[in-house]
Amino acid sequence: MSEVSKDPVCGMTVDPAKARGGSHEHAGHTYYFCNPRCRERFAADPAKYLEPKPEPSTEPAPPPEPEAPALVAAPARANADAKPRAAVIYTCPMDPEVRQVGPGVCPKCGMALEPATVSLDEPEDDAELRDMSRRLVVCAVLTVPTFILAMSEMLPGRPLEALVSPAASVWWQLGFAAPVVLWGGRPFFERGWRSLVTRRLNMFTLIALGTFAAFGFSLFATFWPHALPHDMAHGMAPPVYYEASAVIVTLVLLGQVLELRARRATSGALRALLGLSPKTARRVNPDGRETDVALDEVVVGDRLRVRPGEKVPVDGRVLEGSSAVDESSITGEPLPVEKTPGAQVVGGTLNGQGSFVLQAERVGQETLLAQIVKLVGEAQRSRAPIQRLADVASAWFVPGVVMTALVTAAIWGVWGPEPRLAHALVNAVAVLIVACPCALGLATPMSIMVGTGRGAGVGILVRRAEALEQLEQVDTLVVDKTGTLTEGRPRLEAVLPAEGFDEVGLLQLAASLERVSEHPLASAVVAGATARGLELRAAEGFLSVSGKGIRGQVDGRAVLIGTESFLGEAGVPVAALASQGAALREQGQTVVFVAVNGGLAGLLAIADPIKESAKGALAELRTLGLQIVMLTGDSSVTAASVAKRLGIEQVHAGALPADKHAIVSRLKQQGHKVAMAGDGTNDAPALAAADVGIAMGTGTDVAIHSAGITLVKGDLQGVVRARKLSASVMRNVRQNLAFAFVYNLLGIPLAAGLLYPFFGLLLSPMFAGAAMAFSSVSVIGNALRLRHA
Repeated sequence: MSEVSKDPVCGMTVDPAKARGGSHEHAGHTYYFCNPRCRERFAADPAKYLEPKPEPSTEPAPPPEPEAPALVAAPARANADAKPRAAVIYTCPMDPEVRQVGPGVCPKCGMALEPATVSLDEPEDDAELRDMSRRLVVCAVLTVPTFILAMSEMLPGRPLEALVSPAASVWWQLGFAAPVVLWGGRPFFERGWRSLVTRRLNMFTLIALGTFAAFGFSLFATFWPHALPHDMAHGMAPPVYYEASAVIVTLVLLGQVLELRARRATSGALRALLGLSPKTARRVNPDGRETDVALDEVVVGDRLRVRPGEKVPVDGRVLEGSSAVDESSITGEPLPVEKTPGAQVVGGTLNGQGSFVLQAERVGQETLLAQIVKLVGEAQRSRAPIQRLADVASAWFVPGVVMTALVTAAIWGVWGPEPRLAHALVNAVAVLIVACPCALGLATPMSIMVGTGRGAGVGILVRRAEALEQLEQVDTLVVDKTGTLTEGRPRLEAVLPAEGFDEVGLLQLAASLERVSEHPLASAVVAGATARGLELRAAEGFLSVSGKGIRGQVDGRAVLIGTESFLGEAGVPVAALASQGAALREQGQTVVFVAVNGGLAGLLAIADPIKESAKGALAELRTLGLQIVMLTGDSSVTAASVAKRLGIEQVHAGALPADKHAIVSRLKQQGHKVAMAGDGTNDAPALAAADVGIAMGTGTDVAIHSAGITLVKGDLQGVVRARKLSASVMRNVRQNLAFAFVYNLLGIPLAAGLLYPFFGLLLSPMFAGAAMAFSSVSVIGNALRLRHA
């Protein structure tokens, strides 16, 4: 086989042995052409079509190629007119109204702020994650020995007492716990203090108070043990709770690291979308010369050349040339679309083997891809108010606990037995320790963590915790067709030979000619023949008629493959198989006719097959109470065929990304809880807008990053499993929350001394710490049951 060459005029791939336009020698090199016209244009002015050489210039050298497409501000140029880079605005994901220049902490909820917009030319800022991860590692290492020393009296035989005396153990615990609390917990103390200053109490208020109470009381007991009640300090080591303060800080750090990792993934979707646009475009100047320019330099009206394998830079209209463009990233259509003069093309889509020139019509923020980025960004900003509800509860809980501790101290300080001040301090601290929000704080994240781990074992990846909470309440499932209900890859479905031909001979001839073709359906035909073990023949005289079909010779026989009208124009009667072709088209299949030596040889049917598990999965989802809605960028005929076979009644065909986003938003406005399942970039806005986005693991990175849940196997049965997992997890969460609230309702009054007037019993800080630990262990133990759900 001859080495292929490239026509320097139109960019088409040319086989030198079959170059219909001939060849031309220039500067010691031979160039081949697809047609005589291209050769004539090249011969008249070769330099016009060859790579221009850089010309000397007295202007300062331009900066390196910008890293970002025109959707974001490009780096400043190295000249006198360069503009300073705009300050990055940060906002809170839970409180979008909070905006400031540069990173920081939200004054309302205490969460770390994140950039309001994502840019490829700005490095991803993960300083907060690195800081929290470093603190977690150090604190975990120091917390383990602190906990072991504190629990030494509970170990059988008390083996540590031979090595470390009780008094020395206290000082060792202080040495280990002090860095954990003072350095590791510093961010939480700062956020807790800010919540008090701004009078917006939140979970960090509780964390700071609980940690400060445990650690502060322990310091007091360590340095002034004789100030404590006689029976608590005399002749024994003072009661300290360093392990409680250290464990609180370490667990909260773990939660922060997990949260920051999940939040970082939200910007990944926008970065992936931005990455769809090429960095440069090839501009065709008025004099015919072609130059590569930065994408942000393209303006409306520019003529741009798109060469084979390149991405379309902006939205526009084809002026000359032709090709097949893969638009699956935008429309979801699995088959590349033929583009001829006058056709519209979309920025970010992938060109095939042809070459064409387009006229820019929409650039920068006006392109369809830019609008998708905007929609995804807006949808990701509208978060579920789970954290907001927790903060509202904390706003009532924290003042109640603090007030209870103050009242407890006052009562014991005025009416309690001697020493009154010591009893007031001990019981107030007991209230604060027993009310530490560990159990309440662990109730949800522990269930989510175990549940997500269980889900990963069965192919369900949860990217955002709230997705599991929302999925249980979903009543409407919106599904994309291509890649979700169907395989997403065209396949030869049927071979119908005409009289005088058999399937083997028909397919062998067709695949032999299609092997030379660059048409999107050709690969499906060739793959079908290869799967049947057919030996393909050499094809000669190949000619492609754009939008209609192909012709050539195989084994000396003239073969035509294409549409019904294409064969009709060639004088081939197709009436014998016209009805079968119409029936196949009604089933959503693409039909191509084949003629040999001027006579009808048969037809081939190509389709995107429905996944085997789709019908059963949809039926099970209906039994779970979900109504099914199908969205697709495909034609209404194909959509109706797939919907009929799967029993789907609500269908929206020809839907672009903005349409899918609007349909999902409208369903939500009607009061439905909506889950969206899809696999393409075109699904990203709808996935982000839905209450729960479910991405097929076989789909694009953008879809996966825009969704809260990803199904590794890309199987709708995973949606069924995810729904059941959500129900199990949320049932577990409610059990944990119920226990945590009951624990606090009972523990706080006991710590305050409710039983003392009747039975003379007090809940000392030691038992308060044990009760706090028991509550946390109980919550964790209950959550671990999800491993077998």
